[in-house]
Amino acid sequence: MKNTEKANLWFRRARSNFYRAKSIIDAPEIFYEDYCFDAQQAVEKALKSLCISRNINFPKTHNIDYLIELLEKENINVPVEVKRAKILTDYAVETRYPENLDTIDEEEYQKAIEITENVLRWVEQKLME
Repeated sequence: MKNTEKANLWFRRARSNFYRAKSIIDAPEIFYEDYCFDAQQAVEKALKSLCISRNINFPKTHNIDYLIELLEKENINVPVEVKRAKILTDYAVETRYPENLDTIDEEEYQKAIEITENVLRWVEQKLME
């Protein structure tokens, strides 16, 4: 599989996580934490897709800050609105365990969605270059 194909596959998975994160349904059993987990996954996979497209190796990681650092080491200018995604890293693990995270409210969820949209828009643009 060529890097372009592999990168596109990763980006499609990122978009899938993003649409799941945005698809709030009227079910009180679903926590905002779960939607934020999908937002984090979308950002992580999108950044990894860009790494793949640029032949940047990365280890198994959920750390968004680390992925951004890898891109910057390769002289990719990462805009501030994308760097804001670093705050989503905690959603990768912390949201899986109820005792580890404070409850996320709608405002925090909306912020996660906005950040995720910015990252996906930027990565999609970079993948087309």
